[in-house]
Amino acid sequence: MQHGPGPIYSLPVPGNKKKKTTATPAVVHCVGSATFVPSDAIEDTATHEKALQALLADDDFETAIKTWFRIPDDDAYEYIATASMTLAQVQKAINMGSANGMHAWYWSQELAIPPKPRPPPPKADIEAYISIFLPTTQSTAALRTFLADAQRASIRHDVAKHLKRKALPLAIAPVPRDPQDQAQDPRAPMVRSPALPHRRRRKPKPSGAHAPEPPRSSSANAPFRLRGAVARGLCILRALAAGRPIADIGSGSGYLAFMLRRYGCSVVPVDSAQSSWRVMWVDDTVIADGPRWLAANTTAANTDTAEHVVLLLVYPIVGSAIAGGTEGGFTRSVMAAYGDDTVAVAGTQNHSGYTGFRDMTMDEYMRREHGDEWTEIVQIPLPSFAGKDEALFVFQRRDKAAPNV
Repeated sequence: MQHGPGPIYSLPVPGNKKKKTTATPAVVHCVGSATFVPSDAIEDTATHEKALQALLADDDFETAIKTWFRIPDDDAYEYIATASMTLAQVQKAINMGSANGMHAWYWSQELAIPPKPRPPPPKADIEAYISIFLPTTQSTAALRTFLADAQRASIRHDVAKHLKRKALPLAIAPVPRDPQDQAQDPRAPMVRSPALPHRRRRKPKPSGAHAPEPPRSSSANAPFRLRGAVARGLCILRALAAGRPIADIGSGSGYLAFMLRRYGCSVVPVDSAQSSWRVMWVDDTVIADGPRWLAANTTAANTDTAEHVVLLLVYPIVGSAIAGGTEGGFTRSVMAAYGDDTVAVAGTQNHSGYTGFRDMTMDEYMRREHGDEWTEIVQIPLPSFAGKDEALFVFQRRDKAAPNV
């Protein structure tokens, strides 16, 4: 999560109180950058390619971010997640490479004290993993090839088995074959750029063979924590929505709402504004309590006259008594308030405790507490920064026909 000042609006100049103006305040979309506008930046191919060159050719993450978001060189903004870091500190961590065990992600299953780390996977295996998520790739076929070409007992083999075991592809998998889709997605800042942490950290995806206490290095990716909105995931959401609006509850910075709109979806971003973000991708977020908004806007959606709404949750908070709530309370209250038939969730598909609940994944929760009413129809892996195991889940009510896809 990126904390810091939220969306900033230009303030009126003090003066004659009788003077009135109807001018709309200008929105600053990126703290520290007066010229960054998401809709303009996404079309700026030259700047995007310049940022990618710094990122992919030179491993210069700091320059890439500053270039794309038009951030000045003397930037001192602090990103806060599990730790506080500036872009310069992030780049320093990247440059350190495997020092201090930062690349020791995979561990031998043999009983040993202390546990023995496994050598990182070769570059070819990492590139093969990255290729699964390219916008021009048929991901299901690419995953089969990723497994078929893996050597037995290799990390690639373990990772491939893990992803295949978890995958539940949509029966009709919409791949972005529209040239416009393929043109849109590569320019999105978080599509090709997630390759960097996988290459630098030598880690494609969790395999289940982790140490009891993995290296605490995720904070170095704090400025990078925009979810992997790959083409296939966006197309699946568009197909399942089938023209219905998507309610992005807990929309945060609005990144997924922005990307879904580029794919032709109608999206209502709703957020309580408890967290603040350096970059705001949309300027029409509805500031409201998510469950209350759903109760007011979707409970009556089962009538013939109301408009149906698809629910989207991205990393729903876990919550705790310490924070003044209850563990899992947000997700349960959202499900209780939602009155329609399709729920999509982007989050972890392992037991890291980062999505909704500390002790179960979203698919486990839906089976345990809503199995009589809901069924899972999609679970596909998503790319993210190294150290996560993310997926897109989609659930539908059993008594509702799936939208035409």
